Amino acid sequence: MKKKPFITLEQARQIIAQIPTPFHIYDEAGIRANARSLKAAFAWNPGFREYFAVKATPNPYILKILKEEGCGCDCASYTELLLAEAVGITGHDVMFSSNVTPELDMRKAYEMGAYINLDDATYVEFLERITGGVLPETVCLRYNPGGSFCLGNTIMDMPRDAKYGMTEDQMAGAITRLQQLGVKHFGIHAFLASNTTTNEYYPELASQLFHLAVRLRNATGAEITFINLSGGVGVDYRPEQPRCDINAIGEGVRKRYEEILTPNGMNNISIYTELGRYMLAPYGHLVSTVLHEKHIYREYVGLDACAANLMRPAMYGAYHHITVLGKENAILDHVYDVTGGLCENNDKFAIQRSLPQIQVGDIVVIHDTGAHGFSMGYNYNGKLRSAEVLLKEDGSFQLIRRAETPMDYFATFDCTEFTFHN
Repeated sequence: MKKKPFITLEQARQIIAQIPTPFHIYDEAGIRANARSLKAAFAWNPGFREYFAVKATPNPYILKILKEEGCGCDCASYTELLLAEAVGITGHDVMFSSNVTPELDMRKAYEMGAYINLDDATYVEFLERITGGVLPETVCLRYNPGGSFCLGNTIMDMPRDAKYGMTEDQMAGAITRLQQLGVKHFGIHAFLASNTTTNEYYPELASQLFHLAVRLRNATGAEITFINLSGGVGVDYRPEQPRCDINAIGEGVRKRYEEILTPNGMNNISIYTELGRYMLAPYGHLVSTVLHEKHIYREYVGLDACAANLMRPAMYGAYHHITVLGKENAILDHVYDVTGGLCENNDKFAIQRSLPQIQVGDIVVIHDTGAHGFSMGYNYNGKLRSAEVLLKEDGSFQLIRRAETPMDYFATFDCTEFTFHN
């Protein structure tokens, strides 16, 4: 399937006239339509709720759109909790899933009334101390089954190597202690594989967690009110990749629910998700301008964006599709390394990629950057974080985060000895 950008060359030029490249841009219409599709796929479960993973795209304008579509927030830090609160997302509209949790963060989550998802059995004592013994009525526990997570004969990931979650025995012990402390209701959470593009991941994960819920209920008498399937549903970064069918995924989870939970009298359990990549990645582009060409042992084109704006290719060797605006239908008869300007040789968005002929001044769209794009940015080489732009449903655009300036970069130096001139 051919990947098509959601902006045209004309739209890009109109935006660039006001907001210089590089910038990340998000498609409001696509975000809303996707959120509605997810909700429809799980409409069979009356308590279904999506808790968007804030770490993927931590921008209040994006969170506001998702709030309007009925989503909550999955937060992992004090700052993410503040972001959710600023948008008016508090209480049980927030899932706090953290690890190696500072006291400040846990206290803030408790004060907000968020669902607290405990990563380890030792956190029971930690939570008791933070709350002065007045625990929430509902607490969630994160599960790690160990071993490998497989679909058929394919190993999807290795939970035994993950730092997250607790064993089943630890969960049972934690539930018993939490019951003694007055906790009445429980949630179960697990994340066992990342960026899966098979429709079977969620149903298989759900099956494991549903069976776990039955065993824990039988062992402890716990009232389990929700099961959080977390994230892991992926996107088709490559044009030839299969695209997840969210309706098939929702139906697969429903069948496991009715096979496992319903016969055990547990058919009032709500299903939660914590999707980030699936919710936003396809609805974001990194827009950049070609600054230079270089002709040595390979052909290079250099962009005004770099790995500081999108680190996934440099960090993981991740593929992101590239479109040269205005040349969408041109023959891909040139082979380039597409690079940024960092003093690191891995600062490459594409290596030996077949593209149309590219000239200085061309505008390039890098696809699927709406999640873990801007949010993973950094300031190496004194590179500054880019602007973020929202393409609104009516075709207009809005600046939702200005680009950093050198003065922003210098602002955290706690001294008066030096003078910086912009």
